[in-house]
Amino acid sequence: MRRALLFVFCLAVALPARAQAPVTYRVSFPEPEHHWMQVEVMFSELGSAPLQARMSRSSPGRYALHEFAKNVYDVRAFDASGTALTIERPNPHQWNITGHQGSVRMTYRVFGDRTDGTFLAIDPTHAHINMPAALMWARGLEGRPARITFEPPPRAGWRVGTQLHSTGDPYTFTAANLHHLMDSPTELSNFTLRAFQVDSMNVRLVLHHDGSDRDADAFAADLERIVREERAVFGELPAFEGGTYTFLADYLPFASGDGMEHRNSTIITSAGALRVPEQRFNLTSTAAHEFFHSWNVERIRPRSLEPFNLEDANMSGELWFAEGFTSYYEALILQRAGFAGLSQTAANFSGDVDTVVRSPARQYRSAEEMSRLAPFVDAAVWTDRTNWENTYISYYTWGAVLGLGLDLSLRARTGNNVTLDDYMRALWVQYGRPGGPAEAEPGPSVD
Repeated sequence: MRRALLFVFCLAVALPARAQAPVTYRVSFPEPEHHWMQVEVMFSELGSAPLQARMSRSSPGRYALHEFAKNVYDVRAFDASGTALTIERPNPHQWNITGHQGSVRMTYRVFGDRTDGTFLAIDPTHAHINMPAALMWARGLEGRPARITFEPPPRAGWRVGTQLHSTGDPYTFTAANLHHLMDSPTELSNFTLRAFQVDSMNVRLVLHHDGSDRDADAFAADLERIVREERAVFGELPAFEGGTYTFLADYLPFASGDGMEHRNSTIITSAGALRVPEQRFNLTSTAAHEFFHSWNVERIRPRSLEPFNLEDANMSGELWFAEGFTSYYEALILQRAGFAGLSQTAANFSGDVDTVVRSPARQYRSAEEMSRLAPFVDAAVWTDRTNWENTYISYYTWGAVLGLGLDLSLRARTGNNVTLDDYMRALWVQYGRPGGPAEAEPGPSVD
């Protein structure tokens, strides 16, 4: 009887595990000069229900719709024997496949020619991949692990920089689930790598730029100063999965200016050059903003953004805090780390205060309501005119002013014994630090 019960128990445990067959991807670049890449994805152990393959409509860290399906073409589907399957399109973002007998292999091409934090860029120098802009996924399989293999062009010399989990193959990586996969931007290029350690955490700079090794060394030193100053605010670094945080930086003449936070990495892009002092300051400023997000928004996270919806716009009334307080600390950290003088920092703050005080938009909306407008303003594109100059204040700006006001109030009421640092540290201890994924296997990798 005991043996029988043990068998039933083992069977019960094994069956759910077997149902979690990974979704596997193979990504190649047959003609990078034409700005497209080839994707092959395998969905297995599907049962008899139709497969609903999707392209995302939004991306973690963004709040507007970006309709990534627009760049997907030449879509094909096959069963396990290689027989072509019929594809139906119930809407612009979805491909339905029936008659698959439990397995579907899909292939498609996806075009990308924008180097920023949201989209996809392929050219002979690199593959700059924001996963929601590149990879299909399937409804109902969001909890399954994923495995992705990259095939760089022959003789390109590309390596892979990512927060995905590494394997024994330097071009194959895994993700615990769909959210981890979609939250893991990846750079393939002949990049420059720099690294340093703070406490027990490794911090890496994956730098694709047209500058010198000396520029890379100096910028890595800048980043270390930023990391240490921000760590001082919270008293500790987050427990980055795999013990590693990665700055993915593309500073190229054709790149668009952007910065996007992710749980264990950030992607920062700009046409600026590290060899130009003013431009290097701006790049350092963006890095300070994005790294602060490692605590504020990635782990001290508004409930309205969990779980992140890949199929629709994501609205949150808390962006005045998530983005605004981060903007306040961006300026504060630059001053503390010695990149900006006191007068420059004061001018920054006074400009923000002037914007908020003078704007007629405060008559119509609160900072919370401004935050909820993010789907209309966060890199959203419209062809008609708006009245934003009279009805909208950026939640970045208004939130930064609220952060300044709270900081000054705490200092005034406690004789400078309590500051906004104490408040942020308390939030971290109570709401941020306890969080984290269940999986903590070897994590962010650069190979």
